[in-house]
Amino acid sequence: MRTQIASGVVFTTPPSLPRGRHELAREQVLAAQRERMLIAATELLAGSGYRGFGVREICSRAAVSRAAFYECFADKDACVYAAYDRFIAVLVERLAADDARFAAGDGPDWAGCVRGFVATYLAILESDPVAARAFGVEMEALGRTARERRRTALTRLAGFIRELREKRFPGTATAVPLSAYLGAIHALRQIASDALDAEPEPDLTALVPELSAWLCRMVDEPAQEETR
Repeated sequence: MRTQIASGVVFTTPPSLPRGRHELAREQVLAAQRERMLIAATELLAGSGYRGFGVREICSRAAVSRAAFYECFADKDACVYAAYDRFIAVLVERLAADDARFAAGDGPDWAGCVRGFVATYLAILESDPVAARAFGVEMEALGRTARERRRTALTRLAGFIRELREKRFPGTATAVPLSAYLGAIHALRQIASDALDAEPEPDLTALVPELSAWLCRMVDEPAQEETR
C-alpha cells in the first residue's frame, strides 16, 4: 500500500528550504511549511487513521516546528479539515475542467455523459490513492463536522451533475429531483471508498462500465404511466 501522496495531484511537495540565512520571504517559508503539513496530515490519516497521530507526528513528518504548526493551524482537526477542503476543491476543479467534454457527451446520449463523469471521478481518485483513502475512508472518524463537510461536498457534486444534464439536454434536468442526483453521487462515492478500504491498490477505473450503467438509471426520467 502506498504511504505517500502523488505530488502534483491534490498537493505538491515543495522543494527543501535552504538552511541558514536565505532571501526567502517569511510568507514563502510559511506557505511551504503549510503545504508540507497538509501532506503529512493526509498521509498520516490514510496510514494510521484519525486517532493514530497528533500534532507531534504531523510536525515530525513535515519537518517543521510546533511553533510553525500553530502559526498555521489551531489544532490537528483544523489541519485535517484544511487538507480535506483542498481535496474537494481540486476534485471539483478537475471535474469542471472536463465540463465541455461532458456537455458534448462521451457518447450521443445521457448515458455517455454519465460514463464520462464516472470515469473522470474515479480516475482522479486513482491518481492519488493516499489522498482518496484519507478523505474517502478515514475522514468518517472525525465526527459531525466531517459529515457536514461531506454532505456539502456531495450536494455540490449532485448540483454539478444536474447542471451538466441541463447543458446537454435542455429542459430535462428537473425531470428527477435533486435527491436522485444526490443518491447517485452518494452511491458512487461509497463504492469507490469501499474499494479503497478493501484493497491496497484498487483498480477503480475497472468499475466504470458497471457503475455508469446503473447510476444512469438512477437519474433517468420516470416512466410515464399509460393512460387507460
